[in-house]
This record gives sequence, C-alpha cells and structure tokens, in this order.
Amino acid sequence: MLIGKYDFKTADHCYIMGILNVTPDSFSDGGKFNCIDSALHHTEQMIADGMDMIDVGGESTRPGYTMISDEEEIERTAPVLEAIKKRFDIAVSLDTYKYKVAEAGIKAGADLINDIWGLKYDNGEMAQLIANTRVSCCLMHNRNNTEYDSFMRDMIAETKASVDIAVNAGISKDKIIVDPGIGFGKTYENNLEAIDRLDEFGKELELPVLLAASRKSVIGLTLDLPADQRLEGTIAISVMGVMKGASFVRVHDVQENARAIRMTEAIIRGYKHG
Repeated sequence: MLIGKYDFKTADHCYIMGILNVTPDSFSDGGKFNCIDSALHHTEQMIADGMDMIDVGGESTRPGYTMISDEEEIERTAPVLEAIKKRFDIAVSLDTYKYKVAEAGIKAGADLINDIWGLKYDNGEMAQLIANTRVSCCLMHNRNNTEYDSFMRDMIAETKASVDIAVNAGISKDKIIVDPGIGFGKTYENNLEAIDRLDEFGKELELPVLLAASRKSVIGLTLDLPADQRLEGTIAISVMGVMKGASFVRVHDVQENARAIRMTEAIIRGYKHG
C-alpha cells in the first residue's frame, strides 16, 4: 500500500512504526520529546535504528488520561510534523481522533491518520477529511466497556463497521490499515486473545494489520513489571505479530524490535529466497 509517496509491501514484510509522543504525560515517555529539538533528535535515532514510519501523538490516551483541546493538540503536533517532513524522508503518521487536529496535521505533512476511535468519535467529519485529502488511515478497535457476547466475533464486527464508515465516505480500501486496539476496551484476557488470534482478525477484514502493544499493561500484568521494564515483553509480542501476519508494529524501542522482526522473518521465509 502507498502511504504518502512510500510503498509498503504489507503482504511480505512487517514494518516498524516508531512512537513519538510530544506530550508531558504519556504513560511511559511523557515529557521526553515535547520540544522540537528533542523530538527531531529522537526521530533521527529511530530512523537509524530501523524505523519505517513515525507516529506522532499530542494527547496521551493512557487509562484515566485528561483530554486536551484541539488547539493545544495542534500546537503540540503540527510544528513537529512540519519539522520532521522538512528534515527527514520518512512516512509520518498523526495519532489523533479529532478531525480539526487531523486537518492541521495533514496540512503540516501527515501521510496517515491513526484514529484510536476508528472514525466513530464524530459525525463523519474525520472520515470525510481523510477521503477528501486522500491520506491513509489506521482504524483501531475501541469501545467504552468490556462486555462482549463473543469477543473475537464482536471485535471483528465492530472494526468492520469502522471500515464501512471509511468506504462509504469515499476512502479507498487500499488506504486502510486496521488495529485490534490492544489495551482499549478489553480485559487482560481479551488482550491476550486478540494477540494470539491476530491472523483471524486480519483474514476476516482482508486488510493490513497494525499491532500496537509496546510497553502496555498486558505486559506489565503478565510479567509484573513497570512500563520502563517491558522491552522483552514487547519484543515477544512483536515476534508473535510477525508470525500472525501483522504488517506493522508500533513500538517505542525501535532497534531491538527491528532486529527481532528481521530474525523472525528470516526463520519464517528467508531461507526460501536464498
């Protein structure tokens, strides 16, 4: 699929989406990169470490987060997006569910909108914006509760509803990525099942899948570790993602995950190609 001018062979390789939180309060790296100089330095390092696309976020969506205004989120993200596009040759994603923030981000150079509410937050404004500007989008599964009749069936159906919103608005299916939403509207067991059955999720929706579980609570609960000690757990999930057909993983620690993915892909199919 094309994301901006960049061609991602999503059927053949799992790509690294590096996380750049320009926030003071994200759950694991809040305050580290919320000025342009530190953001650019970190971007440069992640590119050197093997990042294929960067995801810029201006509002923390950790449990219990405080929602900020559109204006504040634009002030945090738009200058960073513009600076990254000016300095680096890389696909850029903006992590937002607010169409006014997305509009400003697209003007600043965003190639993809990563929407944690899967186009369901507003009354169609985000979907129409993405359709009109022809950027790509990632639609994440999310909901306000964890009461499922049948977890996988419901999650797939609810994600398909997001895809339908996109297509009905005029967004081409070759511009869409889906994300099961690890850590959002799910119990601990739901999160584990979503990772284990990621191949079913992708097969049912027939779209490239992003797996975003870096440093999340599912790892902390499993290993009884704080956010800054969840690297090995994240790598294990990335490896599972490759084995289950993920086209993208969204991670904080680019180098370690990139190496693990390269090794996993070599085992799965590298020997077939010499």
